[in-house]
Amino acid sequence: MKLPPAFVLAFAMVLVPTMVRGQTLLVPMDGRQSNQLRAYGLVYHTIADGERAEWILNYRGGSFLLPETDPVRRRAALLGVSVESISGRELASLRLVIEESNMEAVPLEKAPVVAVYTPPNSSPWDDAVTLALEYAGIPYERVWDPEVLTDGLARFDWLHLHHEDFTGQYSKFYLSYAGSEWLRDEIERNEEVAAEFGYSSVPELKKAVARAIRSYVEAGGLLFAMCTATETLDLALASEETDLTPEFADGSPVDPAAEDRMSWDRAMAFTGAHLVLDGSVSAFSDIDGHQVNTPWRRPLGSFELFDFSAKIDPVPTMLTQSAERVIPDFYGLTTSFNPERLKPGVVVLGSDETLGVVKYLHGQVGEGSFTFLGGHDPEDPQHLVGDPPTDLDLHRNSAGYRLILNNVLYPAARRKPLKT
Repeated sequence: MKLPPAFVLAFAMVLVPTMVRGQTLLVPMDGRQSNQLRAYGLVYHTIADGERAEWILNYRGGSFLLPETDPVRRRAALLGVSVESISGRELASLRLVIEESNMEAVPLEKAPVVAVYTPPNSSPWDDAVTLALEYAGIPYERVWDPEVLTDGLARFDWLHLHHEDFTGQYSKFYLSYAGSEWLRDEIERNEEVAAEFGYSSVPELKKAVARAIRSYVEAGGLLFAMCTATETLDLALASEETDLTPEFADGSPVDPAAEDRMSWDRAMAFTGAHLVLDGSVSAFSDIDGHQVNTPWRRPLGSFELFDFSAKIDPVPTMLTQSAERVIPDFYGLTTSFNPERLKPGVVVLGSDETLGVVKYLHGQVGEGSFTFLGGHDPEDPQHLVGDPPTDLDLHRNSAGYRLILNNVLYPAARRKPLKT
């Protein structure tokens, strides 16, 4: 039976006393927001201060409700984030609209503890996620192989993987950057860690790290990865019985039967991939839909975010909140995903239907989940090693960077504790 609007209005006003004391602040996330990226930082710190926030899915680009307090207003002004004061009556009217449409009000109750897996010598601008966290003012801690291998992930709610090559091939950078000081340093550092933990090679070290990351997700952790880390994490997990690295620097392939020994049961998102075992080609497998550093590289287009039911599928809806549904594409060593390689149950969040590739996906493993976004930098379509950092102050409402920050904030809606 459909209740009379007057009853729904009165009921809504009873349900939300914490958001009706005096006024409530609406943080719009559409064209009226002066800085959408820093709005995530405002929401994060409001939760961290013990206040309650709500994410209004599918309303004005995925807007937020915050209590109107002096600290919240001061922080919004400091960050340059636009806020709108709404009355209790206006809030109750909004809740009625939410009730009768494809919207949902999701309480955000716990500021997630964030970790970024990144080498010790990396700079914040080397990675789009770290850059976004710095710009939004969201705190994070850096972890790398020693922390991962000693159960150091258990205290984190959310983990991002820097664009690491978990096959241990250093992203095949030896093809273009042989002799570079930074590459020599990376090789030396990885070999030292492998020796310290008793692994015979860097590929064996990275397989162990990949297994530890999967265990973190199985126990309830939330994983986000971009670029090479997406594809190579699953390749490392599936290659327990084989070696993916070329035997010789001239590109001589490993035993072709290596592909037959891949076990995809342990992989998270992908299955049945055909491997690129030629050391002279800078690609890993046919998981990547664009094959950016190969003669058969595909051009960039744009990808479109899928629409989900906010009430039935709140997590995919949170992960796709944006003021724009069509987003210009951007390259990375792994730019996109071949839909033929996705495991059953993986949810496609965004794709380029013209090229027939997936850009953005989400899935479950055990008690946790993973989200993969292809490409390196949403505002630098053809980012190269050594390029200057992206100035996010020039991209305050970047739809691509918003996808990253959706992932950072969505654990705040989870109430289930991380298993250890």
